[in-house]
Amino acid sequence: MHLNNTLTWQEHHKAYEAIWQSEANVAPPTKVLIADDTTNAEAAYKLVCEGASLLYRGDFQNAKQLLQAITRRVDRKPVKPANNMTEAFHQHRARQIQRANITNKILIELQYGSCNLRRAPDVKEAVQGALVLDEKRDKLPAKLVLSLRELLGMIGAHEWRKKGVAIDALQANIHAHYGVYSPVRGEYLALINRAPLNDAKTAFDIGTGTGVIAAVLVTRGIKAVIATDNSARALLCARENIKQLNLSQYITVEQADLFPTSHKKADLIVCNPPWLPAKANAPIEHAIYDPNSQMLKGFLNGVNAHLNENGEAWLIMSDLAEHLGLRSHDELQKWIEAAGLNVIEKLDIVPKHAKSTDQSDPLFAARSKEITSLYRLKSA
Repeated sequence: MHLNNTLTWQEHHKAYEAIWQSEANVAPPTKVLIADDTTNAEAAYKLVCEGASLLYRGDFQNAKQLLQAITRRVDRKPVKPANNMTEAFHQHRARQIQRANITNKILIELQYGSCNLRRAPDVKEAVQGALVLDEKRDKLPAKLVLSLRELLGMIGAHEWRKKGVAIDALQANIHAHYGVYSPVRGEYLALINRAPLNDAKTAFDIGTGTGVIAAVLVTRGIKAVIATDNSARALLCARENIKQLNLSQYITVEQADLFPTSHKKADLIVCNPPWLPAKANAPIEHAIYDPNSQMLKGFLNGVNAHLNENGEAWLIMSDLAEHLGLRSHDELQKWIEAAGLNVIEKLDIVPKHAKSTDQSDPLFAARSKEITSLYRLKSA
């Protein structure tokens, strides 16, 4: 549970305090004012831009409308034309961060995970699903304050978790927990489903997330898979998905930064690292952003020590970073060679996600050219 600190504020001439929750590990706000159904959107926008946070009292739906009104005002700011895609990317990230900083200043108080505002939905199950990773040790506090935006994210994630994402290769659904990247971009799974296994009997799935890659490998015939991750949420999520798919006897989920410590080598090692070398500003973004390509390089440099003789490593990578000017094609090839690996085959697929065809997206020029590839690697 990411419960960072204590938030204090004044209300009705009395001092109050509550546990402060921030998924992005933002410090508790120091200036907290009370807002309610009479609060004007323009006045609220001015206050939050000046650094105040607004703790909402009144009607939950009105709180959502206030948040929407503030978000619209943030989004109205003119966008400076970019000279190239790299500049466009950095401007886009800066706008995303600024947007989050402002819109996260509408706050909601919860009592034991429930919201007592009028017309508030029952959010307790969603909050527990997001914050409680071990119910025996980690209960929700009596008073908790978090941003309304974060609470709405928990509610949305909870609905997606219940519904799940249909995975063709499994003929079943995968259910992503809050903070665990959902396999909604399924093209990379199509690559994993068609790459030749060459009689591999054992496999490692590095950075397993929901456990979907490990599950696909088992359905293809590999009956001994170790799936690793360093996120407590991902580990819990993967175990639940694997259990639901009745694959627990074939897959072991292990906490590790990269390679498992319980087994040194495997016939096949698969990794789908974050594809953009940039800073992550929230835990969920670690599935997308890999600062200085740290995970990518760590995987490549560790493969040879963990591959059985004649084994293969599969690296699944989007080339979006190349189209954004964040990494060159030659750099990736040099890192592969420096790790003592050769590319024996490269399988490509065109992404089908919505942003690849959304011409209003500021990064459309790069996204429209994106290719996702599976590199089959062997020791040089």
